[in-house]
Amino acid sequence: MGTQLAPATRGPRTLVAALVFLGMAVAVVSSLGAPLIPRIAAADHVSLSDAQWSLTITLLVGAVATPTMGRLGDGPRRRAVILGAAAVMLAGSVLAALQLGFGSLIAGRALQGVGAGLTPLAIATARDCLPPDRSRPAVALLSITTVAGVGLGYPLTGLIAQSLGLHAAFWFGAAISAAALAGAARALPPTRHLTSHPLDVLGAVLFGAALAGLLLVLSEGGTWGWTSPRLLGLTAASLAALAWWTVHELRTSHPLVDLRLVKDRTVLTADVTILIAGIGMYLLMSLVTRFAQTPATAGYGFGASVAVTGLILLPFSAASIAAAKVVPVLTRHTSTRLVLPLGCAVALVSMLSFALAHSGLWELFLAMGIAGLGVGCTFAVIPGLIVGSVPAHETGSAISFNQVLRCVGYSTGSALSATVLQAHTSAGHTLPSGDGYLIAALIGCAIWTAAMMVAIVLPRRQGVVTDTPTRDEEPMVENGSREAATAGDGALAPRPVPDDRRTG
Repeated sequence: MGTQLAPATRGPRTLVAALVFLGMAVAVVSSLGAPLIPRIAAADHVSLSDAQWSLTITLLVGAVATPTMGRLGDGPRRRAVILGAAAVMLAGSVLAALQLGFGSLIAGRALQGVGAGLTPLAIATARDCLPPDRSRPAVALLSITTVAGVGLGYPLTGLIAQSLGLHAAFWFGAAISAAALAGAARALPPTRHLTSHPLDVLGAVLFGAALAGLLLVLSEGGTWGWTSPRLLGLTAASLAALAWWTVHELRTSHPLVDLRLVKDRTVLTADVTILIAGIGMYLLMSLVTRFAQTPATAGYGFGASVAVTGLILLPFSAASIAAAKVVPVLTRHTSTRLVLPLGCAVALVSMLSFALAHSGLWELFLAMGIAGLGVGCTFAVIPGLIVGSVPAHETGSAISFNQVLRCVGYSTGSALSATVLQAHTSAGHTLPSGDGYLIAALIGCAIWTAAMMVAIVLPRRQGVVTDTPTRDEEPMVENGSREAATAGDGALAPRPVPDDRRTG
């Protein structure tokens, strides 16, 4: 399937292990910001809003770097791009760990954000280097690592910071980054034989500027004021840059992101669903972690420590990993068209669970476990939809664009939770009322309902859906209207579509 790379010198199992560990390291390093914000504010004598930049800057840099890395990684520089980005992430981890002040910490976190582009490249590598029976489960597992890693990273970094100090958590990030870099250097195959394409520099600049501006609006809206002139001006400028980028991408011969692929409803479904699901996922995580740490004197909450709050997310991580085993079984007996909305439905149940039952700490553990299963199923299916719907040489770019949308969803969910809770905080008080959490949770229910409807309606309007291929099938497309099977030289060859009983 696709343009085959040289086989990994250490074998498929070693390659999969190295790619999965790389994705897990990215997720863990990314999670270093959120649970440590109060400690960063106290240690560096800055406000909580300033300390929030330790998370915001990583998301900003990741969103900007990911599409460019994806395009560079679709050619002969893939191995070099992966190793280079992993080295930058390691350097950022070391810089953040050194006690050189708040500026050094923010600079280190910015460098760590480059690691966000590694997961799409790992998925592209798995598609190209592994046989179909190994590549499909590997792609699903790699997508889930971004979810599972957050669930593992929160409790680990919380325990380390609580026991050994703030900077010990960042040294842990440096250690895991170094191990990931060493594993990738050992297992990644050469890619010099792949076709090189020119980089769309203007597209990269426009897309980076638009995304940085929009994510800055989402992150700083509560601080600047949602109707402040500079926020409105930045929003207008970002939207103008995004519009310019869209026109440019449709006209250039070698675009940063081939937006024509989004016209395929399978790709469109994957992109829209991941954006909405990202909002719902981070909204719930933000609500649960904040609720758990709220002192009981507020009339709700449990006054949990950073370490205990991190442990609440362990069921989320465990269930998302379990979803990787559940999804292949479900797709064999039903279809991808059913698994995707089913995952959204399970995530909806988790949001309802939090809205209606949060009087005991165990109920938060339960809600996060249900969420992990739902989000894990959803995220496990989406990369397969994209991989089976785009040409092999566009895999890195298409997955990177999907990853950017996920990042935008994460930022939006985080900002949405802060906005709703702030709206239910009385003047002169620092904590919101309990009703704020109920309203935010109900909004989350609406978000997951929207994701479920997108997963049902968009594919159905086209009539037939591309399911995850079985072991003996190449990825195929509805109505035989799109080229689907790739020839050895990387060109696409039309392939007739057999009767698929699973699509109903």
